[in-house]
Amino acid sequence: MSEKTFHLELVTPRRMIFSGDVESFRAPGLEGSFQVLHSHAPLLAALGVGEIEVRDGSGTEQRYATSGGFVEVHDNKAVVLAETAEAAEEIDTDRARAAEKRARDRITGHAEGVDVDRARAALHRALNRLRLARAE
Repeated sequence: MSEKTFHLELVTPRRMIFSGDVESFRAPGLEGSFQVLHSHAPLLAALGVGEIEVRDGSGTEQRYATSGGFVEVHDNKAVVLAETAEAAEEIDTDRARAAEKRARDRITGHAEGVDVDRARAALHRALNRLRLARAE
C-alpha cells in the first residue's frame, strides 16, 4: 500500500463490489457528500441515494450508484455497507427507465393504497441510476 492510499471495501448484502487500495472515495452522506483520503479521522456515517466515486492509486475513477447504507472509516481502512451498489457501466438503463415509469405512474395515478413516499423514493433511485449510466 502506497503512503497516500488506504484500503476500501464496498459491500452489499449480495456481494463484495470492490476491495482494494484507493487514493480517495466520495460518498453521498445524508448530511451532504463527503470525501475520504488517507489518514482520515475515524468516521461512521449514514449514506443516502447517490454516487460513490472511487479513485484508485493510479488515478483511475470508478463510479457506483447506491441507494444508501453506512460507511465506517478507521485506521486507514474504509468499509461501505451499501443497500445496493452498481457500477455505472453495468447499469441496465432499460430496467432503470421501467422503474422510473412505474414510480411516476404510482405517484400520479392516485390509486388507493399506493404509498406515495415509497414511490418517490423509488423514482429518486431510478433517476440516480439513469444519471450515472448517461455519464458513462
